[in-house]
Amino acid sequence: MTVETAQSGTDLGKLGVWSFIDTMSSREAVQFVRQLESWGYGTLWVPEAVGRDPFSIISFLAAHTEKLVFATGIANIYARDAMAMNAIRNTVAELAPGRFVLGLGVSHAPLVSDMRGHDYKKPVTTMRHYLEGMQQSLYLGAAPEQPAPVLLGALRPKMLALSAELANGAHPYFAPVEHTRQAREVLGSEALLCPEQMVLLETDADKARTIARKQMETYVGLENYRNNLRQFGFDDEDFENNGSDRLVDAIFAWGDLDAIKGRLKQQWDAGANHVCIQTYQSDGEMGPNMELLEMLAPDA
Repeated sequence: MTVETAQSGTDLGKLGVWSFIDTMSSREAVQFVRQLESWGYGTLWVPEAVGRDPFSIISFLAAHTEKLVFATGIANIYARDAMAMNAIRNTVAELAPGRFVLGLGVSHAPLVSDMRGHDYKKPVTTMRHYLEGMQQSLYLGAAPEQPAPVLLGALRPKMLALSAELANGAHPYFAPVEHTRQAREVLGSEALLCPEQMVLLETDADKARTIARKQMETYVGLENYRNNLRQFGFDDEDFENNGSDRLVDAIFAWGDLDAIKGRLKQQWDAGANHVCIQTYQSDGEMGPNMELLEMLAPDA
């Protein structure tokens, strides 16, 4: 099954991979993406935090693959002004025709104010002005064959609505399946909805939740994620000790292969066009779980 945007024809596929690749050497990263491509995954989502510039590595990896789509999940709008981002969108789309998705987000106050030294402003208003700025920016470089879709790292209804109004859809992160259902209602039927899903191949409940809590620690502490989760009945008690059992089970798909596949089906049934899986090691170490990625591969 293909997933294409009406505006660009970019084919994301039904299942993609969300993964940090900053700790991989450039050679290791090439081997990684070529393996994903051979397994039939449609898209690799590359985050932006405190590592590589995502657009540079995406351009490099696209040149070493043939059909894998690359998406930013998610690029921080405070890192570049609207004109620069518009130039990036056009440049990478030209270098990798039909194989680039620009994911944009407002990030989080600590990452913007403390790390970057910017004033963190009202998220929806700031994003609206940014997207309008991109649309109005002058760009005299060679035009891409087709425009790169733009998705927003949207969680709450107003940002989701903006994702349908001024972008091609949304890429929610760290959210339960119930959020996917709500997001589809807000977005309507045409916009893309591409949620991230954390997955862990571990059937022991205590071990699985211990590993999950280690990975959730940073996210549980960020107010944007907390505010979103409160919409679905989670409260301050659920955020203690890096997540209650109930929160862990809502965020992480853990268990055997059938349990994980069941969660992916729930995401699609809730309205997701494309689900990007973030796999974790059973020993809790960093890096994608290649064994699990092979088990879940579309062409396996």
